[in-house]
Amino acid sequence: MRSYPRIAIIGAGPGGLTLARILHQAGVPATIFEREEHALARPQGGTLDLHVESGQLALRRAGLYEEFLAIARYEDQGSRLYDKNGTLLFADDDADESDRPEVDRTALRNMLLAALPEEMVRWNRSLREVCPRDDGTYDLIFESGTAGPFDLVVGADGSWSKVRPLVSSYRPQYSGITFIEFGIDDVDASHPDLAALVGRGKIGVEADGRGLIVQRNGNSHVRGYAIFRVPLDWAEKTFDFAATTKARARLAAEFEGWAPVILGLIKASNDHIVSRPIHALPVGHHWQNRIGITLLGDAAHVMSPFGGEGVNMAMLDAAELARQLLENNDWKNAIKAYEADMFERVIEPATHAAEAVATELSHLGAELSLEHYRAHLEARVQGSAA
Repeated sequence: MRSYPRIAIIGAGPGGLTLARILHQAGVPATIFEREEHALARPQGGTLDLHVESGQLALRRAGLYEEFLAIARYEDQGSRLYDKNGTLLFADDDADESDRPEVDRTALRNMLLAALPEEMVRWNRSLREVCPRDDGTYDLIFESGTAGPFDLVVGADGSWSKVRPLVSSYRPQYSGITFIEFGIDDVDASHPDLAALVGRGKIGVEADGRGLIVQRNGNSHVRGYAIFRVPLDWAEKTFDFAATTKARARLAAEFEGWAPVILGLIKASNDHIVSRPIHALPVGHHWQNRIGITLLGDAAHVMSPFGGEGVNMAMLDAAELARQLLENNDWKNAIKAYEADMFERVIEPATHAAEAVATELSHLGAELSLEHYRAHLEARVQGSAA
């Protein structure tokens, strides 16, 4: 009978959970360790668009595609671009037949968790260190104790991975772009004018060296990001995030002179106003294979959110790592094969994400964004015609 390594997955995000689910389907045990106390300990973030060739492919392999269709929002794939005066420059409101449906991050995570036995996820395990043993296995040192030994430790623990230092000395670098996140609750009932502005999908506004991206989430919620090219410590020096009324007013002041309806998106926001500095690992980040340690998702190749590839690449990583482990009789060779393929696969999306950061908030204002929106629409129309 074939034996498998004792597997620890660090991080219960979409990547780690997808890996665990595919392995579980095949009867291969794994244990997930997550630092959060429980599944609803904190907001999981905004809406995601899952791509056919990556995120959706991973869910098909996980046997969860039908469950995904029940939570996917095909109707919320539209895109609009406005100028700062509120003039509509571009609208693609007929995108409900596109193949990149939206799904709330919380709904996706809950779906994946429901597909696993409860005992597979160990909550409230904040990893401090991964300690090698003399026999080539590893112990996990948590704030609350120790677990191990494990033959294979998979770092699915995000941008600031505690597993990454065992294979790579690189740390994510600040991109020069900071998002200030805000949200509007029950937008359709409370602010129908803003709901109409956003439409069924997302909008972008860019001028004066700053920008806004506002997305429709599920349950009539809207999530926005004010975008600035600033030093890393600018947001903390500029905003008092503990005093949300002041923070909201200060954020609105950054867009003084913009159309009242655009400013209304900020003024109607709730008390969840936080800074999101955007970091990334170098394009082409890779490491020498180390037996018993590997990475997936942001731990391996965190990139800017422009293009929406992060979660899709993480889930595809998980699917490909699981495939190699299940198909290769030597799990050590399986890891080598997975890493070699992954290093090449992520170069293109990471390059596009880095280029998007470089051109965001350029002196051309919305011109580059308008060009991008039109190119995306043309590609979608040509794909449908084919």
